[in-house]
Amino acid sequence: MKAAISSAPNSASTTMKMNRWLIVLGTIIVQMGLGTIYTWSLFNQPLSDRFGWDVSSVAITFSITSFALAFATLFAGRLQERWGLRRLIRVAGVVLGLGLVLSSQVSSLTLLYILAGFVVGFADGTAYITSLSNLIKWFPERKGLISGISVGAFGTGSLLFKYVNSALIGAVGPAQAFMYWGIIVLVLIVGGSFLIREAVVREQAPAASSTDGGKQQVTRHDYTVKEMLRTKEAYMLFVIFFTACMSGLYLIGIVKDIGVQLAGLNVATAANAVAMVAIFNTAGRIILGALSDKVGRMKVIAGALLVTAVAVMTLSLVPLSFGIFFACVAAIAFCFGGNITVFPAIVADYFGLKNQSKNYGVIYQGFGFGALAGSFISALLGGFHLTFIVIAVLCAVSLLLALIITPPGQGRRTRQREQQMNLNPSSRAS
Repeated sequence: MKAAISSAPNSASTTMKMNRWLIVLGTIIVQMGLGTIYTWSLFNQPLSDRFGWDVSSVAITFSITSFALAFATLFAGRLQERWGLRRLIRVAGVVLGLGLVLSSQVSSLTLLYILAGFVVGFADGTAYITSLSNLIKWFPERKGLISGISVGAFGTGSLLFKYVNSALIGAVGPAQAFMYWGIIVLVLIVGGSFLIREAVVREQAPAASSTDGGKQQVTRHDYTVKEMLRTKEAYMLFVIFFTACMSGLYLIGIVKDIGVQLAGLNVATAANAVAMVAIFNTAGRIILGALSDKVGRMKVIAGALLVTAVAVMTLSLVPLSFGIFFACVAAIAFCFGGNITVFPAIVADYFGLKNQSKNYGVIYQGFGFGALAGSFISALLGGFHLTFIVIAVLCAVSLLLALIITPPGQGRRTRQREQQMNLNPSSRAS
């Protein structure tokens, strides 16, 4: 039995199917606007040159943005209940756009941290989690594919605006570029919200089931956040997600430096890895998201963790040539994109669709902690090599968790069915 979803009472099924593809389009537009924040590294050196700030101090802004993005997901579900989805997305779009516009007027790092860091990150995370979760609710039969489309649009926004913001910085300087960037993002997010309709999910009946790549996934009911946090599976998923995010985000932050210091590439050649990360990251989101609908989500996660572990160990222990470096970077970026795409669908499979925004918001804190952990561990251990080994060990632990985890209560229900079959042999024939 699938969760019932409708955009309006008594709407015809054919109309609903047409409407939900418009909702896909609106979500893509919104997510592309939200994904532009991942072009922040373009501003580090220009802002340093203009104001005389240390580059590393400017770069802290994006760490604040990433943490605020994850932090916002804890509150987004409650705000959606109070305001409604479309209004929430529009408010988030306006706040995000104004945060960037006002950043064009700052002359201190503190204000930059507050506006471009916390304000922009919080608004971005609020619209990201709610629009993504809503789209998954509209397509309960294609959670992986739809999650891949939505999260892939986020990555595409980053890739496209790499060129837009580079052109703006070159034409008007970094400060004025903030203003134009903010206006464009505001228009994209608010404009896309007009195509979005909020899905209505009715409570699932007990023992409702869905199929995950041919394997039966049983959801007893729609878990609240409190109920979810009483299950061991929630903490297992958090550890896996934290590991996946830490490995990918750490690589994104230092990929050019790895190319120069470990592979001996010149700066221009190593910089090409930044674009390659964006391309393979986006490809992984779409390909692995769709694949998870067919072969099973945890199988995809386990495979991605295995590939990531092999790639980071290669970067740490093997003398790097041009080819080995780019192959490892591409593999890690591809797997990272796939992991963060498949996880929203996993949370829906394990804990139900009704409270998806709230439940995924809790698990999504692994992204925020992962964004900080890689740099912290690297500073503590003193370099790339030991950090990569730590990441590989975490991947091995998370791989084991991915292989043994099942939806909450599924093991107990399986044992109960087996006991019933043993007590009633005639039921086997039926």
